[in-house]
Parts: sequence; structure tokens; C-alpha cells
Amino acid sequence: MFLETPETMPQTPIFSSMLGSSCSGQVQPDMGERCVDPVYQDGNLVSGSLEALIERLVPTMDYYPDRTYIFTFLLSSRVFIHPHELLAKVGQICIKQKQQLETGTEAEKAKLKSFAAKIIQLLKEWTETFPYDFQDEKSMKELKEIAHRITQCDEENGTMKKIISQMTQNLLMALSARSQYQEIREKFRQPVTDKGTILKTKPQSTQKDILSVCCDPLILAQQLTYIELERVSNIYPEDLMQIVSHMDSLDNHKCRGDVTKTYNLEAYDNWFNCLSMLVATEICRVVKKKQRTRMVEFFIDVARECFNIGNFNSMMAIISGMNLSPVARLKKTWSKVKTAKFDVLEHHMDPSSNFCNYRTALQGAAQRSQTANSNREKIVIPVFNLFIKDIYFLHKIHTNRLPNGQINFKKFWEISRQIHDFLTWKQVECPFEKDKKIQSYLLTAPIYSEEALFIASFESEGPENHMEKDSWKTLRTTLLNRA
Repeated sequence: MFLETPETMPQTPIFSSMLGSSCSGQVQPDMGERCVDPVYQDGNLVSGSLEALIERLVPTMDYYPDRTYIFTFLLSSRVFIHPHELLAKVGQICIKQKQQLETGTEAEKAKLKSFAAKIIQLLKEWTETFPYDFQDEKSMKELKEIAHRITQCDEENGTMKKIISQMTQNLLMALSARSQYQEIREKFRQPVTDKGTILKTKPQSTQKDILSVCCDPLILAQQLTYIELERVSNIYPEDLMQIVSHMDSLDNHKCRGDVTKTYNLEAYDNWFNCLSMLVATEICRVVKKKQRTRMVEFFIDVARECFNIGNFNSMMAIISGMNLSPVARLKKTWSKVKTAKFDVLEHHMDPSSNFCNYRTALQGAAQRSQTANSNREKIVIPVFNLFIKDIYFLHKIHTNRLPNGQINFKKFWEISRQIHDFLTWKQVECPFEKDKKIQSYLLTAPIYSEEALFIASFESEGPENHMEKDSWKTLRTTLLNRA
């Protein structure tokens, strides 16, 4: 089920002018002389042909594209053209510009150096923001060719050559770091289905649970936030753009479709599911009602602390875990729980009106983050699956191209703004010290499968009607007969 309306996220400083002047403090070229098809409304670029948009990306003697345009175009261009093909086109435009300035006079040499410096700056922003665009040999080859031509403009002192060498080194380091992360990526935790683990044939008084590892809701919320920020840091803008570029693109040609780069999104979504199942597991496997009540109230307090921190993703995962049927059916347990706090949490996560309450809270956290002086106050971790659905919704309700064939750039302005906000939030350095013991438990403790949760739930509080009795018998028989 997808959202009914897209969320308008608060603007960050760098994007505050994105829907206003198209060149903040820069000299805007006479685009009419360079290409005639870009369309503006109230000074805002809203559409254009791919060729015109590429020309707008490339600097000239008296023009350098606004940072918001660079980010938005490079992010969205992959829907229409491979990175190495875009680099080739940028290189062709650079050659033409360079040839026009190669007259041999000292004045023109100075202009040529100025132009070359701007091209290097563009390449630097590109390689730093989207390093994965240069993962294949074709892109690296195009980058080296452009760099070679540019360094010819400054052969006397070699300054540009040094800058490009450092840029290339940083790029290779970024690619290596990401490659290592992919190699050591975690295996998805498999739910426990072993019958000896599930069926409570023995007392569990000595069984280890989350409370034996951490009984302070604030500390657990902080460790959850640490894990969230660590995982979010491995999500890149091009990962998020897969939502659009893998759905459809020009002539049904999926740019980058030969390499699936959605693992980071799947891994983060898997973390949400594992946390929800861990919460349900911790509650359902407790034998005594009094202890289960304490466990439920503990997780309610943890969720509240997550909300106060700005960690909405963990908060939602905890609430989702407590709302799973095996937990929700434990009426005797819930009758002893002080539910006022839980009611407040569910109010914040109320799905009505497109999660209006949550979005209001998120906007407040985002505004706090913009003016914060400490990393503690800068933390904003949105509910990730809602964030993804917002981008997906924007993609589905707006076409990539207008009836006249031009790219609907207004659509990509909004998508890139939301992605940029997310990137800003993910760069916050976690202010909490890592507790290896707690994190080890959160990341490796056994979690039950859905059927195992139901069995544990029935073992805790017996079936209340014929339907539940039949389900319990079927589940027990299936589990006991399993090899």
C-alpha cells in the first residue's frame, strides 16, 4: 500500500534557493544562445532536453552551475543516460570550449586556465558526491581523458595535475571502502524454528533476555540510534535513486540495470524487520505474566526515548513488533500494562491522513536539527519505509518526460531535495559511545519466525477460542514433526 500524498520535507540551507533563483550568486549564462529549449517558470528551471540540461551542467568562462543543479542533474541523469556516456558528452563540450580559447595570446591562456579550473571543480564535486558512477572501466577512462586534456592547460607549473591526482586518489579510496563494505556485509539473520528453543518444556528462569543485558531504556535507545546511524551511513544517493531508475527509464532501458545496487536499502529494511521481530520474540518467550508485563513496559519506554532522540525508525520498529498478532493477543499481559505511554506513541504513528502526526513530529525534529549546536540535537532518523514510499509516490504521479519530450526537471528537483535532506541527516556523527555487549545482543540474539512467535504466544497465554486452538494444534504438530 503506497502513500496518498508525498511529504514536503523542510528545506536545508543548501536547498533553500533550489526552487528560487537557479544560480545563487553566480553569473547565469545566456541559455538562449547555448540552447533554446530549457523552460523556466518564475526563474526556475522546470524542463529541458537532455542535451540542454547537459550543457547547463558544463561550466563556461563566466558561468559555473549552482551546486543544487549539479546534485540534482547528476542524481537524476542516470534515469536517462549511463554515467560513462554522460562523461563522454561532458568531455566533448569541454573540448569545444577549450578549442575556442586556444588562440595563443596571454589573455586567452589566462581564460583557458580559469575554464580548466572550473572543469576540475565540477569533476571534484562529481567524484565526491557520486563516486560509484566511476566504478566501471568506461567511466574511469572518460574521466582520465577529460583530466588529460585539462592538465594540458597548465603544463608550466603542474598545479592542476596535482589536484587531479589527489582527486583520483580520493575517488579510488572511496570506491575501495564501499567495495569492502559490500564484501563484509552481514548475512540476514535467520528466524529460529528449532522446536527445543520454542516449546517451553523447561523453566526459563536462567534464560538470557534483553533486560539482563540492558535495563535502562535510554541507554538501549541510544545504542539503537548508534546502529541506525551506522547503517544509514552506508546508504548513498544513487542507492535511493534506484527507486526511480529501476522502475522505468527511456525506452525501457534500465540504466545501471546490469548491476543491482539495492543491497544497502534491503539491508536497512531488514534491520527494521529484525528489530520488530526481536521485540516480539523478547515478549512472547517470557513465561511469567509479571515478567512479560515488565518487558512490554520496558520496550514502550525505549520507544519513547527513541522518539525524544529523533530516532523514528527504531521507534516505529518497536511499535510494529508490539502490534504483531502474537504479542497483541496477549490480553492478560496487556491488562496489567500501563498503556497511556503506548497510546501516545501510537498517536504519533497513526497512519491516518498519510501519517500526519508523524510528519509533524519529523518536521519539528528537522527544524531542530538545522539550528542545533550539538550532534545530539541534530539526530533525525526518519521511518525509512515511509521515506522510500514518498520518493516512489513522487516518481509514480509525475512523468519523467513531458508531452513535448522534454525531461520533467521539476519532478527531479523535488526528489533530489528529499534525498539531499536524508543525506544531511545521515552525516550526523553519533554522540553516543558504542556498547559492544548491548549491540552484540541486538544484532545476534535469536529471533523467532512468525509461526514460532505464535507457538510461544500460545504457550504463554493459551488459546481463547476454537480458531486459536486449531491454529495451536496445527503449529505444534508441524513443528514437532519437522526434521
